[in-house]
Amino acid sequence: MRRCRWAGRDRGSFTAELAAGLPALLLLLFVGLTAVDAVGTKGACLHAARETAIAVSRGADGWAVVRAVAPPEAKVSIDKDGQRVRVTVRAPVRALGARMPRLVVTATTVAVVEPGPEPFPPVEAVVGGAGAGG
Repeated sequence: MRRCRWAGRDRGSFTAELAAGLPALLLLLFVGLTAVDAVGTKGACLHAARETAIAVSRGADGWAVVRAVAPPEAKVSIDKDGQRVRVTVRAPVRALGARMPRLVVTATTVAVVEPGPEPFPPVEAVVGGAGAGG
């Protein structure tokens, strides 16, 4: 025996399920897009740290490299420890959504000082801010 289902009994159930699930989907979307942006910012920090460490180890102006390749609002520190140069780049990640917590990614690179002119003294600066470039 076959039972018939009346169309009127399920009216509005899709709307209720969508209203309950949509905020969770939007939150998942915001978190996913923020994670993708964090990975991109981490790559930019790593690139800036590598390029700056190589430039400073060769005796070039590391701050010119920092200004050219570092992500916006990045904090960069260049330290010389004997025959090694350590460059650390920290940059904030833009979170999608005003109430999301602020994330900061960090990349550090070490290079051996090559024979030649002395590298620049250790300094810390903020890229894109006043007084950037040491």
